Amino acid sequence: MAVLGERAVVLGASMSGLLAARVLADCYRSVMVVERDVLPDKPANRRGVPQGRHVHALLARGAKTLDELFPGILDELVADGAPVWDDAEYSRLYVSLNGHVMPRSGKAVIDPKADAMYQASRPLLECHVRRRLRAIDNVTIVDGYDVAELTATPDHKRVTGVRVVQRDNGVEKELTADLVVDAMGRAAHTPALLESLGYGRPAEDHIVTHTTYVSQMLRIPPGTVKEMMMLIGAAPGRPSGAFLLGYENNAWIFTVFGMAGHQPPRDLAGMVAFARDYTPAHLLAAVQAGEPIAPVVQHRLPSSQWRRYDKMRRFPDGLVVTGDAMCSFNPVYGQGMSVAAMDALALRDALRRGTVGLPRRYFRAAAKSIGVAWRLAAGSDLAFPEVEGRRTRAMRLANRFSEWVLTACENDPVIHARFFAVVGLVEPPSRLFDPSFLYRVAAVNQRHRRAPQPESAVVAGVVDGVTP
Repeated sequence: MAVLGERAVVLGASMSGLLAARVLADCYRSVMVVERDVLPDKPANRRGVPQGRHVHALLARGAKTLDELFPGILDELVADGAPVWDDAEYSRLYVSLNGHVMPRSGKAVIDPKADAMYQASRPLLECHVRRRLRAIDNVTIVDGYDVAELTATPDHKRVTGVRVVQRDNGVEKELTADLVVDAMGRAAHTPALLESLGYGRPAEDHIVTHTTYVSQMLRIPPGTVKEMMMLIGAAPGRPSGAFLLGYENNAWIFTVFGMAGHQPPRDLAGMVAFARDYTPAHLLAAVQAGEPIAPVVQHRLPSSQWRRYDKMRRFPDGLVVTGDAMCSFNPVYGQGMSVAAMDALALRDALRRGTVGLPRRYFRAAAKSIGVAWRLAAGSDLAFPEVEGRRTRAMRLANRFSEWVLTACENDPVIHARFFAVVGLVEPPSRLFDPSFLYRVAAVNQRHRRAPQPESAVVAGVVDGVTP
């Protein structure tokens, strides 16, 4: 790609910031990433990523993009101990979506390499990405700096850089830039800056979920669990769920979550009790057999939030926003890193057409992929009457359609694979409306027509070794 400018500055060494920096390295002579935290050389949790202490998985879409930007990095993660689901064996997964337990035997109808899912912890993943980024000659990562303010031209038409302050001594410096990328999360500076420059703040879409999740890292004796992942989403009448994922170094993370005022306890015994009614007994037994290796941690997110920069009539040149600074999701759906990766690709594609009108092109392109993930999550969240947000007729119809498809997923690996590819952001939702797919769903549901079962009965069947 042609050189478009002398320097780009990325604010925040989050996953979204690191991926943006990788894209910018191809078209700016130098790229600087500025981070508030002091960044560790080895995998470690840090203050600026509180969600890093909770459950994480790299969905297929995020994994594909990561390997496109950093070829070979997925193999490096596996070599460093990250578990990977790339054999398509359903027996290694326990997945319950909206009360429907997905197939528990046989093989998924996927491309095992293209649709693999990686279970690296967030600290391990960030550490590998930082190492690869630091190996690029024109990229510098500086840590221990607070962002004081963005700077702009006197006519306010262009952002020109950023003033930063070194945390340990208070020394201030100004960094000039041809492009600034705000990747500072929900607390990003851009809305206030735009207001101060006379552009106004972006409109914001919110879905008020009041999500609370609590996690415990464990060392579970080898061979105790045959599954590598348990994912139990919220279900009708139960706005709560649980996760159990294996990580590197024989570590496991057990997470329980609640929405709309359902607060999980902050101790392991209480967490187990919180999840007992909907979690298979053998997986809870494995959790209880585990040895805690870190304190129980809690994280709260009041709402999913989308700052609609794509709808602003005016926006200054020299500035874009990415990741949670633009859109942050209910974390229970695991979309954040994959959407951040798609933001990076949208930025790359926008830069290929030059810098004139860059913000508008980028925000509009990013809104397309964000919109898909937002609608998928919003539909699930707003199925609960306690969750605050705007419900549309189209959303209600989509939820009924999803319920119809999920019912068929229980008994058909082809339908399950297609649905999982859509919710994992690998394929567009339109793939669910192919006539052949609709016919298959209808045929499977007709063939397996039966009286509705409560999820407790389905779980009991799985625990006893009976595939529903």
